[in-house]
Amino acid sequence: MTYALDTNIITYLLKDNLAVYEGYDNATVDGSRCIIPPVAYYEIKRGLFFSSATSKSNDFDILCRELGVGDMSVEIWNEAAMLYAGLRQKGQLIEDADLFIAAFCIVNNYTLVTNNTKHFEHIDGLRFVNWAE
Repeated sequence: MTYALDTNIITYLLKDNLAVYEGYDNATVDGSRCIIPPVAYYEIKRGLFFSSATSKSNDFDILCRELGVGDMSVEIWNEAAMLYAGLRQKGQLIEDADLFIAAFCIVNNYTLVTNNTKHFEHIDGLRFVNWAE
């Protein structure tokens, strides 16, 4: 199984959150893989650049080399657009970044790791878990 880490989970890793590290360790011991969605990469980088957090930026770069950062394909952009349309019709809009991360996971058959489960609960076909609980 491959887990895609949401922005908040990456932040918890960078802050040495024990519960998230335990979830990460359990996943990798089981032979699972973790990856960073490109939108989560952007969200983390912009925050680090804004706050001039050089040390955390170095830690994040190491994490990115270890896990890898995914790519966005036209198929993922189309999935995000379809998700948007479906949620808008139901009056259940979420932020674009969350739509892109969800589409990235659906298209690639990844399980999303997030502490914002309410953001994703209305998205059909998306598997998610919360390692922060």
